[in-house]
Amino acid sequence: MALPTTFEDLIFEANQLQLYKKLVSQLNKDLVFANIDLEFDKDTLPTSLKLVLQDTVFLLIQNKFSDYLNLLYQVDVSELKIRSLDGEDMVQLSEEVTFLILQREWQKVWYKNNSNSI
Repeated sequence: MALPTTFEDLIFEANQLQLYKKLVSQLNKDLVFANIDLEFDKDTLPTSLKLVLQDTVFLLIQNKFSDYLNLLYQVDVSELKIRSLDGEDMVQLSEEVTFLILQREWQKVWYKNNSNSI
């Protein structure tokens, strides 16, 4: 599986395979497990999903760093990928981390979907 390299590609692929709602569902599940008080409606527009998640990540980095780390752990975002990011600009960092979270959630959904079809 080649992972999408942009948010737009990820959403395009999720919509093409009719898995966008499952992506949102998987994200909601991991947010609950990480004790993050955020839940998305399955019909949330992709841009809203990205912006709200990015705002949440930004606030977690600034105010609840242990909850931020817990979210990354729960979603299973690669520590190497996180360490490779530039932490100088918090807005840019939160945007990049948001994409890594969505990319990892997409990977989980894609694998579950393809393992069920075997």
